[in-house]
Amino acid sequence: MNIALRPSKIIRRLSKIIRATALVASLFVSMFAATLAHGQLEIDIVHGAPEPVPVAIPDFLSSHPETDQIAKDMAAVISANLERSGLFRVLDQDTYIEKQTDINYQPRFADWRVIDAKALLSGQIVREGPNRLKVEFRLWDIYANEQLDGKRLATTPDNWRRIAHKISDYIYKRLTGEGGYFDSRIVYIAESGPKTNRRKRLAIMDADGANARNLLADSDLVLTPRFSPVFEERGARKKVQLITYLSWETGRPQVFLQEIETGNRELLGNFSGMTISPRFSPDGRKLIFSMVKRGNSDIYVFDRGSRSTTRLTTNQAIDVSPSFSPDGRKIVFNSDRGGSPQLYIMDADGSNVKRLSFGDGRYTAPSWSPRGDLIAFTKSNKGKFHIGVMEANTGKGERLLTNSYLDEGPTWSPNGRVILFTRETRGRNARASIWSVDLTGRNLQKVPTPGAASDPAWSPILP
Repeated sequence: MNIALRPSKIIRRLSKIIRATALVASLFVSMFAATLAHGQLEIDIVHGAPEPVPVAIPDFLSSHPETDQIAKDMAAVISANLERSGLFRVLDQDTYIEKQTDINYQPRFADWRVIDAKALLSGQIVREGPNRLKVEFRLWDIYANEQLDGKRLATTPDNWRRIAHKISDYIYKRLTGEGGYFDSRIVYIAESGPKTNRRKRLAIMDADGANARNLLADSDLVLTPRFSPVFEERGARKKVQLITYLSWETGRPQVFLQEIETGNRELLGNFSGMTISPRFSPDGRKLIFSMVKRGNSDIYVFDRGSRSTTRLTTNQAIDVSPSFSPDGRKIVFNSDRGGSPQLYIMDADGSNVKRLSFGDGRYTAPSWSPRGDLIAFTKSNKGKFHIGVMEANTGKGERLLTNSYLDEGPTWSPNGRVILFTRETRGRNARASIWSVDLTGRNLQKVPTPGAASDPAWSPILP
């Protein structure tokens, strides 16, 4: 039996249905937005995001004409840092709807959602004196409608780039859950001259290639520079960082230590054999290197306190390129004791040697990740060179990240997620340059340097 409804009842029933439908739709949209926000901002740093996360970085606000350019440059450096990581995509400022005038107020989140920004960085620079700046920033989660981070930093006008790197590290850590690597330095060999008479000088630059300068003006043949950890100088109450390198300035290869900030340096020791590839232990108290005696290369460790040298390997094979594990308990090195160059690990006292690599080709230049989980290496096979990684304790899970005519000498970023290396072109005009690649192998980039460059080493995060 059909019952006819009065128009007023039909309207009331439709109104209930519409309200219920609208409520469900509203809940669905809210849940979807929250899920999207959490999903996009929890960046998979190990496997890499399928698409870089879109973020908005307007020019920083400025309180004085003298800081206007710094405000623009600081936003540009932060943008370049994040994009270089491969995890973020900075949106074009021409698409921004809201023009912020005060970072202390919440942004209009809807305006940023329209252009698909997942995060927003707001910043400002306040001139507090002729030689003092206050830099503030806020990091906003656009879909969660909340502030994720915010800090206030003081600096001098000539140090603004360092602050930009520190802010980049704050953002990277807040959005990935792991420490950044932007506020660090790279020491390397600046090359010039023809291939038959190549000059190799010790140089240093910021992690993004800025502020490049020579550390030694008079030495034309320097190799294998490596950083010490940052440590506090006894009695001086200041943190210092050293580099060690091999120099032919006296006519024979010798190992030097040099303090970066002061330029003070010392000869490590007058060893009886030729020393190769010195590296610091994780605590900075020892150096490990190869030394050639009577045509045979073995691994030695030098104690900086006692000035004593201990031989760790006694094999008749060539043992070279040692690198400590982050806890100082293990050493990885390269040896041809099995017939071809392969990777081996041993305890820090030279005991319990075991082979680590078993793949086709030649494995050289191992470098232990600061995270302790992986070892990077150079591999040559069938006329090609690769930078690869493998599990530190088992040698399993080998992954080749690059493929080129000549890639060699990997060195890790402070957070263990990016690797620097040297790439050289072939031919009469062969030229070396520094490149970076992340652990996915997809984010391969050339690092800008004033000229040809090789043999990079990455510092820890600056103090």
